[in-house]
Amino acid sequence: MATKRSEIKTELKKALKSGEIVPYFQPMVGIRTGLLVGFEVLARWLHPQRGTIHPDVFIPVAEQADLIGELTETILLQAFAATTALKRDLNISVNVSPIQLRDSSLSEEIARAAAMASFPLHRLTIEITESALVDNLELAATIAGKLKQLGVKLALDDFGTGYSSLRNLQALPFDELKVDRTFVSSMIQSRDSRKIVAAVIGLGQSLKLTTVAEGIENETQADILRWLGCDVGQGWIYGPPVAARDLSKIIDAPMSTSTHTLHDSPASDLITCIEPLPSQRLAQLQAIYDGAPVGLAFVDADLRYVSVNQRLASLNGISVEDHLGRRLSDVMPPTIYKKVEPYLQRALKGEAITGLELTRPVMPESPEPVTLLVSHQPARDEGGEVIGVSVAIVDISERMRVIEALRASEEHYRHMVEFNPHMPWIMEPNGNVIEVSPHWEEFTGQTSEQTLGMGWKNAVHPEDLNRLLPTLLASLQSGDPFDLEYRIRTKDNHWRWMRTRGNPRRNESGEILLWYGSTEDIEETMHLKQKLHETEAKLEALLKDKAFGMTSRETS
Repeated sequence: MATKRSEIKTELKKALKSGEIVPYFQPMVGIRTGLLVGFEVLARWLHPQRGTIHPDVFIPVAEQADLIGELTETILLQAFAATTALKRDLNISVNVSPIQLRDSSLSEEIARAAAMASFPLHRLTIEITESALVDNLELAATIAGKLKQLGVKLALDDFGTGYSSLRNLQALPFDELKVDRTFVSSMIQSRDSRKIVAAVIGLGQSLKLTTVAEGIENETQADILRWLGCDVGQGWIYGPPVAARDLSKIIDAPMSTSTHTLHDSPASDLITCIEPLPSQRLAQLQAIYDGAPVGLAFVDADLRYVSVNQRLASLNGISVEDHLGRRLSDVMPPTIYKKVEPYLQRALKGEAITGLELTRPVMPESPEPVTLLVSHQPARDEGGEVIGVSVAIVDISERMRVIEALRASEEHYRHMVEFNPHMPWIMEPNGNVIEVSPHWEEFTGQTSEQTLGMGWKNAVHPEDLNRLLPTLLASLQSGDPFDLEYRIRTKDNHWRWMRTRGNPRRNESGEILLWYGSTEDIEETMHLKQKLHETEAKLEALLKDKAFGMTSRETS
């Protein structure tokens, strides 16, 4: 064994100089979206005689031979160059040796390698195993602090396999929490593994850490992780580690993602065995979100979209995937965000906000202003702490347009009735009046209750009623318009002549729905007619007298 290690050590020195140590890239995918977010970089030794040698064989030798720093630098330089050439904002994740967390110059070495390849360090995640933190946590914290100052993110790898995980999580400024592959691979068969995975994801969410699951091999595992709220996954389901030359193929190829319903998945029976952690409850609500006609979203305490349904995405004019992980301020129009941000902050303090009405400005996909009714409900964990805000949005634009049109119509009608000398009315096909102008009461003294139905007859002169009713009934039966003249008793107990005209309104089949008409005061017109008749009678009599006189003179 010693001889073999010695041989590997000798060959490893040569391999580092000859370029046999190369990075391989394993895809890391957003579990909820199925989108490629980056790669984990894994070292491979392409030995000319032995073939591909995996890191678990040569990394221990490199650590023992004090070659780990040179090896890491070699891998980083190649990884930075390969991903920079892709011209895509993809992240890379690299695991450093526990020995390197004792080297105070680690941050300078990483910065130097990134500068040589013009790689932005905010896209780099350094993975730290728990075993690296056992010997000197204080020194590790110092080195981690320097890395954070560079913009590098930190991930705690193999979480749950060590003995001091919670202490480590508290001591170092981690950004990501990785669920160890041993729990992921066994969670279908083991209820305990499922509970551990759920607990780790729930812990990561509570600490506002991105959760990454390793070793995902099938859709059932992906389903469980997705419904538990895990953020990122990697494993053979998304693709094996590939050489730098194959990166473009990975980017162009569609990723596998579980988009079918959990009910149709083998995971449906497994998920019910997990205690209802906050992450699970949030995941279960996703099915309701997706089918709701109301725009729904869950935003975290940093006002980032965690979950969005299709309706809300449509209201915002971008896809669901383009919401996730982004701040509301980056998605919403500035004028709208400025209005809602105070309410969101109040919700994060525990206040429920309902009935907030907002008008969104005109957008290219919406040429008319959109009126939204918004509510913000604080979401709490089991301890009562607010962990985010549930947002519900209803597009009430059409309703507001109808209300405004109705208001305008009512205003128009009110003015029309107020200034119109006629008294409009509506009558059913059987002759019952169902609506009458307020002027009728002012004119006759009859209230609307006394007038509706057939009560209007009580104001009609008895002589005219006997003449009016047969004509009205004949029109109701034939559907022909009617035009009636009659006298009614006024509120000061006088009789005045009125004229009523009515026309039917029919449906598409010709059936009469209602009769519409109006009644007007024609007293002055009738007086004029009477005077005209009297004048005509006098003129006729005068002409007759004149004609008679002329005849008499002729006879004499």
